[in-house]
Amino acid sequence: MYWNEEIETMDAERLRALQDERLREQVRYTYDRVPFYKKMFDEAGAQPGDIRTAKDLEKLPFTSKTDLRDNYPYGLLAVPMEEIVRIHASSGTTGKATVVGYTAGDLALWDECVARALTCAGGTRKDIIQVCYGYGLFTGGLGLHGGAERIGATVIPASTGNTARQITMLQDYGSTMLCCTPSYALYIGDTMEKNNIPVSSIHLKAGLFGAEPWTVRMKEEIEKRLGIRAYDIYGLSEISGPGVSFGCDGSDGLHVNDDHFLIEIVDPATGKNVPDGEKGEVVFTTLTKRGLPLLRYNTHDISSITHERCACGRTLTRMARITGRSDDMLIIRGVNVFPSQIEGVLIRLGLTSNYQIIVDRLGTTDSIEVLVEMTPELFGDTVTHISRIEEEVTNALKSVLGIFAKVSIVEPKS
Repeated sequence: MYWNEEIETMDAERLRALQDERLREQVRYTYDRVPFYKKMFDEAGAQPGDIRTAKDLEKLPFTSKTDLRDNYPYGLLAVPMEEIVRIHASSGTTGKATVVGYTAGDLALWDECVARALTCAGGTRKDIIQVCYGYGLFTGGLGLHGGAERIGATVIPASTGNTARQITMLQDYGSTMLCCTPSYALYIGDTMEKNNIPVSSIHLKAGLFGAEPWTVRMKEEIEKRLGIRAYDIYGLSEISGPGVSFGCDGSDGLHVNDDHFLIEIVDPATGKNVPDGEKGEVVFTTLTKRGLPLLRYNTHDISSITHERCACGRTLTRMARITGRSDDMLIIRGVNVFPSQIEGVLIRLGLTSNYQIIVDRLGTTDSIEVLVEMTPELFGDTVTHISRIEEEVTNALKSVLGIFAKVSIVEPKS
């Protein structure tokens, strides 16, 4: 097993000291090598020597996806291109892609972080790991691939799509661990059920799922349909990709790899740090990344943290499941609504996670409608029965959200 006991169970005081030492080194390194950061420090009236501990980070402004796009493609790199051995990038669906460069050392550290996540989920060199994240500029496929190789496991680089073939590989190749998005894991389960393929025909024991927010109810549904233990893995391409934090059996939180990433939770309105347990925006500072180091990168993901020791024995900071993004949050008639809240209700009531939210304004009044695909069980039901389900979901959403949302059950795959 790939188990870094010294780091993952380190005394909290020693761990904070390690973070502060690496932070000081990273701040100086970044200031000296990246003109963008030198300018940021100068405009903030700060010097590298002013940042001695994690608490001092509040003296600096946040960096954002916009900064990466403004410096597209290589303006934030801290090393010359001949030291960059791989490029990853976001999809760029909302603007220019965010381009991230990795040194050989960055890739080695990334592999270790993912290896910790796989080990925490029970992965060993005896496992056969089917990676169904996309390979390419997206970090998911190669990220999980590298971590799986680090623990010595057998890797099946299945990539995405062709679900019938994925299921055949699960059956024939003896895959024991599955890595993909949670929604795709559910889709695999749905496809098996639709085609009367028994769970007993596959050999999975666990899965690592990430790249999108998912609820505890969705986790339970995946475990039920695939007969596995489902674990969360979190990351983002700008920081390193998957492996920034990972789930365990001891709690519903995710352990942050504190020796490589320093996490803050800040109030979206004030930008100030909030106490443990209070929700806010997730902000990361990379402590060991050399190709593209980031200071106070605001992810806009919403979570909270705790520094209490986990039941699994790890002392790493635990972040709660991501409940949404501050920039995805909908404000409907003055009420903050996150898509994950809606998804949680749908899963709890036995519906699919394939849904669409439509927000409109009629005159001066906001309206929200939720379209939900039928499950196979509902397909032949009467209009009256479907209407009762729509009413049940409407009432449940009103209880959770505090506002009325029209609910419509629509055809599968629509």
